[in-house]
Amino acid sequence: MSDAAEGSSREQGHDTSRATPAPSAAPRSVEDAGLPTADKSAPVPPSQNATNVHYDTRLPDLPWSRRVQIPFIAAAVYSVIRTLGPTLRFEVLGWQHADRVHASKKQCIWAFWHRVIIPIAWWARNRGIVVMNTTAFDGQWTRKVIEWLGFGTAQGSSSRGGLRGLAVMSRRLAEGLDCGFTIDGPRGPRYIAKPGPVMLARKTGCPVLVFHIGIDRGKTFEKTWDHFLLPKPFARAIFLVAPPIHVPADANQEVLEAKHAEMQRELERVRDIAEAWFTLNEPQRAKYRAEFSV
Repeated sequence: MSDAAEGSSREQGHDTSRATPAPSAAPRSVEDAGLPTADKSAPVPPSQNATNVHYDTRLPDLPWSRRVQIPFIAAAVYSVIRTLGPTLRFEVLGWQHADRVHASKKQCIWAFWHRVIIPIAWWARNRGIVVMNTTAFDGQWTRKVIEWLGFGTAQGSSSRGGLRGLAVMSRRLAEGLDCGFTIDGPRGPRYIAKPGPVMLARKTGCPVLVFHIGIDRGKTFEKTWDHFLLPKPFARAIFLVAPPIHVPADANQEVLEAKHAEMQRELERVRDIAEAWFTLNEPQRAKYRAEFSV
């Protein structure tokens, strides 16, 4: 891949303002949180037949005017991704970390900021990766889009069934599928990592891998909560993957807090490097290429 022309990331639509937030509350232990409580053999009472035994599938009570929008929004977004995606040119650094995890007969628990959901949705299509998906309005049309792109979903909301969604992901990891989190989604706060991946890593023994994607030409929608990034056609993209974060099965609260803080730091670091990538000179890029290739 040829190097991008240097230029200001602000001019190219990147989010250059950074408030480095304090990490959110550290995760509880998985047992305290109830992750392993899902029991696929447990019968479902008729009065609760809308609730899957693995995760909460109940949809919120949306007005007709909202429900009718879901297929149209999904079709429009899918069309944009299918049209734009093939024009993007990716340089991927750090993928050897994922290869090593898979070679060790483990799966990856991916974590990334919601901002880059469009480029990663295209790049990671048709790999069977299972992603956490909210039951709210946005999650209903998003679910259609990502399933059309070849992803699986573990559906649950932060208030209903989120922990059962983690239980679904635990099962899918055991079946040999990677899982992924838009780690500050579904509604923010922006750049504050939620604890789900650390909890899941402790339960399953699979490591957390964080990444970010930067582009040379795109539009940042600064009025959206996530500073949503829409690449322009034929944009060049840099995809940076950090080394895996392993969480011991016997991790206590202090260790869980430390691993959560480590995940937050790594997410911020790959974000900052990727967002600035196309403003760096070639010696600076060469330094990072060497670092991310180890």
